[in-house]
Amino acid sequence: MQELKDKVAFVTGGASGIGLGISQSLLGAGMRVVLADLRQDHIDAALARLREGGHGERVRAVRVDVTDRAGLADAAAQTERAFGRVHVLVNNAGVGIQGPFDGISFADWDFGLAVNLGGVINGLQTFLPRIRAHGEGGHIVNTASLAALVPMPADFVIYVAAKAAVVTISETIRTALKADRIGVSVLCPGPVDTNIHEVAKNHPERFPAGTAFAAAERTAAPVPFPSKLSPAAVGARVLKAILEDELYVITHGEWRAAAEARHAALMAAMPQHVDPALMAWLGTR
Repeated sequence: MQELKDKVAFVTGGASGIGLGISQSLLGAGMRVVLADLRQDHIDAALARLREGGHGERVRAVRVDVTDRAGLADAAAQTERAFGRVHVLVNNAGVGIQGPFDGISFADWDFGLAVNLGGVINGLQTFLPRIRAHGEGGHIVNTASLAALVPMPADFVIYVAAKAAVVTISETIRTALKADRIGVSVLCPGPVDTNIHEVAKNHPERFPAGTAFAAAERTAAPVPFPSKLSPAAVGARVLKAILEDELYVITHGEWRAAAEARHAALMAAMPQHVDPALMAWLGTR
């Protein structure tokens, strides 16, 4: 998308952290933005901040749980009533679930996957038909993680499973959506100054607390990395990706060696003999 002025964006997890940073960048580009968030305290603080910054007429907020499909559909309808057609969808809502690998429960998997993966799926299923229907093009941004691109400790398995799926979903739908002039970007951030560690406050009430969730609550604390980025810096990077139709948005280079080693191992394991018929078929995909 080259022209964003007066277009409409819907940003999940949009009232704090990376979501708020993206929302501010989109507002700065002249868009009208709906902040979709689970937490009313973040919504209230974000609206006050954005209105003080002169964005009051171009920003709205809706409290929604991205695991609630009916609620998300209602939020989409509210957005269209307030601002009209949605052009940019940012599937950003997420939760930083981790805990002892040996103690993971079904409840942990249900919660972590429902938010970090299901929230993206629900956003796509809810908004893509609307964006396609108006025929004006648009852009999808899905927030994954650098943790999805490199081997991680087993304590992060639920988080990584969801975020790796978000990466491959983004890669897979990108080509299919080109015909509709809808771009796709996947954001893979490293350390950013957010509230993702506040697991309890970002936990939809309808999901029971599992053992990994409980462990995360006991150890939850932001990590003071010197390289930790501000949400505003990430938001500016995402805006660039939308304008230039970039697929990957990666914030940190510290994982480069790990990513190179992973891809080298994949290439080393891949046979060199090929079936010409299969190659021809792949060429048509």
